[in-house]
Amino acid sequence: MIGKLTGVIDSSGDDWTIIDVGGVGYLVFCSGRTLGLLPPPGGAASLWIETHVREDHINLFGFADPAERDWYRLLNGVQGVGAKMALAILSVLPPAELVQAIAAQDKAALARASGVGPKLAGRIALELKDKAGGIALGPVALANGGAGSAVGVSEDAVSALVNLGYRRAEAFSAVAKAMGDLGAEAPVEALIKAGLKELAQ
Repeated sequence: MIGKLTGVIDSSGDDWTIIDVGGVGYLVFCSGRTLGLLPPPGGAASLWIETHVREDHINLFGFADPAERDWYRLLNGVQGVGAKMALAILSVLPPAELVQAIAAQDKAALARASGVGPKLAGRIALELKDKAGGIALGPVALANGGAGSAVGVSEDAVSALVNLGYRRAEAFSAVAKAMGDLGAEAPVEALIKAGLKELAQ
């Protein structure tokens, strides 16, 4: 099993790169985000690898960091999401934004990925809501009492901001930040006001 490759970039395409490791060129499929972080051909690079072994092929999937690889594994475990679709989602939503979309149950953000319809987006958001706890989730989750938890964040405040035209993920993040500043017992009106101030920055 290959866990990581370090070598020289030989060439790249829309969703792949060839990394030369000691004279052996490995074809690695990557998200748009990871491809964008790679150096031009001839440059040194390291990729975290997930190996898929099937009867008819062995595919390598590469990631810029362990967080992206962990999210790939979670996405790939959702029924209806294959390896290529998981990469498509990670191309549209890097790990930090994916955390926010899952925590906020923002199906529209997930549906921006090629091949992800509203029904599948809903399934991804629902299934990963509780499974995302093992990944470093940052300030949004901390302010929200943990991964995917709705504890403390006022849905009314988020809905109010969405009704004012903000995207759900933005509204969720702003309310979570406001709650972190004001405390979990803050009234909805105060959360809305602080959320608007956060969004205006």
